[in-house]
Parts: sequence; C-alpha cells; structure tokens
Amino acid sequence: MKEWKISCYLEVMKGGVPCTNPNTDLRSVCLPLLDACDTLFLQWYKQQHACNAKIQDSSIHSRTDSNAKRIMSFVTRYTPSPGEQALLKHVDGAGKVDGSLVLALPIDRWSAPEEMNSFVGFGGGLTFWDGKNDCGELLQLNYATRSGDVAFIDRAVWHQANPITKGTRW
Repeated sequence: MKEWKISCYLEVMKGGVPCTNPNTDLRSVCLPLLDACDTLFLQWYKQQHACNAKIQDSSIHSRTDSNAKRIMSFVTRYTPSPGEQALLKHVDGAGKVDGSLVLALPIDRWSAPEEMNSFVGFGGGLTFWDGKNDCGELLQLNYATRSGDVAFIDRAVWHQANPITKGTRW
C-alpha cells in the first residue's frame, strides 16, 4: 500500500489501517463538521437507495438504520509539489463501504494571497468513472469544486481528486 504523506487521519479503520496514530486533537475540533457530514450523507444515502431497500434483504450495503458510521476520516492538503498534487484513481474502502463524502475545505488564505491559491485554471476538482455511454464505455465525469462543495460517492465508484498545479487546497 502506498503511503499517504499528504493526509492527516482523524479516524482510522480497525487495526490501525491506514495508520496507527490518528490525530485525536484535530478530530475533536472537526467533530461538529464530521457530525454534520454524517447527517448529510445519511439523507443522501436514503434518497439514493430508497427503492433498493424495499427489495433487498439484510445486505450490509442496504442501510435501514438512522445512523451513519464513519470508518475513516482524514484531511488532505494538496500542493503542486511532487507526490502532493492529487489522490489518483481509487475506490474508497476497497468497495467495502456504503459510500463516501468529500468536502472541499476553504482555500488556505494564510500561506499565500488568494490569487496564488485560487482554484480557477490550476487543476483540482474531482473525476468519477461511473456508468456507461451508448458504446458501452465507462463514463468519465469531471466536476470542478469550490470551497464548501460536497460530493457524495456511492460504494465501489472509481474516483480521484485531480492534480493541482498551483496553490494549496484542502
């Protein structure tokens, strides 16, 4: 497994995966935000899977309870430096999670002027590979993201945080 040197983990999976030393102080500061994300995710998940819940049995991927359980939370800092530009194409939780939520945090206004850390024209955003076109080829969907944008990702969907070429993003 590749080392992620650009992410600070707040919560990790059982057994200390992917790291054994999550930042509990940062988790405490972020807890209200994490709880709000849980609420948003659960509302989205129930909307997306309302029809499936009626026809599926007790699969682990058909949530009927009213709680979301986070198994991993982290903050990632992207810079144009080699190895820090992106989180390339992957599936969260190796497809063993019900879904994920990505939140674009405010840009870092302290490390450089806003023009330096602007999203516009310098990469970033998210790409998803989901569904197929008329020729049966996997669709590639690109989304520009701004501070405060939330992306909900269903289980086993390939995606990436696109490389940036300038500034600092969170």
